[in-house]
Amino acid sequence: MKKVSILVPESAVIEAVADPQYMFSAANQFLQTNGQKPLFDVKLVGQKKEVKFNNGMFSVYTDMLLDDAKQTDLIIIPALFGDMKTAVDLNRDTIPWIVNHYKNGVEVASLCVGAFLLASTGILDGKKCSTHWAFYNEFRETFPDVEIMDGSIITEENGVYSSGGANSYWNLLLYLLEKYTDRDTAILASKYFAIDIDRESQAAFMMFNGQKDHNDTEVKKVQEYIEANYQDKITVDDMADMVAISRRSFERRFKQATDNTIIEYHQRVKVEAAKRSFESTRKNIAEVMFDVGYTDTKAFRTVFKKITGLTPIEYRNKYSKI
Repeated sequence: MKKVSILVPESAVIEAVADPQYMFSAANQFLQTNGQKPLFDVKLVGQKKEVKFNNGMFSVYTDMLLDDAKQTDLIIIPALFGDMKTAVDLNRDTIPWIVNHYKNGVEVASLCVGAFLLASTGILDGKKCSTHWAFYNEFRETFPDVEIMDGSIITEENGVYSSGGANSYWNLLLYLLEKYTDRDTAILASKYFAIDIDRESQAAFMMFNGQKDHNDTEVKKVQEYIEANYQDKITVDDMADMVAISRRSFERRFKQATDNTIIEYHQRVKVEAAKRSFESTRKNIAEVMFDVGYTDTKAFRTVFKKITGLTPIEYRNKYSKI
């Protein structure tokens, strides 16, 4: 029997507590239906018996307190809600429990921004991690020793797992289910819960908002210029001259401030504009391509797919609102 401990943190997203409990309990039913024994012993574990959510609108009653949960095989850390620093501080007392179990060979998985609590344990230092794309900058600044994987749905390293944003944590749950059972059970669960079992990237959902949470005035000036003139051909030398800084120095400062090279930033602004056009207009691929400043279909397709994980036509077919 595989013991699964779902942590019930303060300030958690209630669905991220309920969904893994639902997934592994349903898996037991699938196994029993196929004449096999149930495999998962699922327990909700917390700092106290009753944990309230959404300003007291909902309550979750834990099966066990942390001190009583002495044996487990997998710890799941759900997504947190609200200000991440505050949410982590509310759950500081769970950190020694997570660390001690990990040191004793227990696997640990974070769902979405539950990665902030996982990273606070130090377990992720020097490792790769996924989280919600909207929190990338905050995560990098808070945990510089952790390598955030842009766009990734799932990471796995030395018994530590993490998932990308929002509902993509279902993909990690399926991944774990397949690891502990078999492919057939995971496929059955994916059909039951209507989940794309092999989705590997959250890139298509990412909205690029130029990273301006820095104090480099010259870099911000160029960012704003790129965003206002993304359809034009702009060279790195032009932008360096604009702020009277040597090219080499400006490239270094831009990368440090935005976590993108100048070329990458320009490409991402163009692709973001193309995405919005595909979503809200009837323009064809060529029209959108020209609107955002590309003249080479292959180059546009390559950059678009690299950033979103989809080709332009796949993105338009998937997200067009018209």
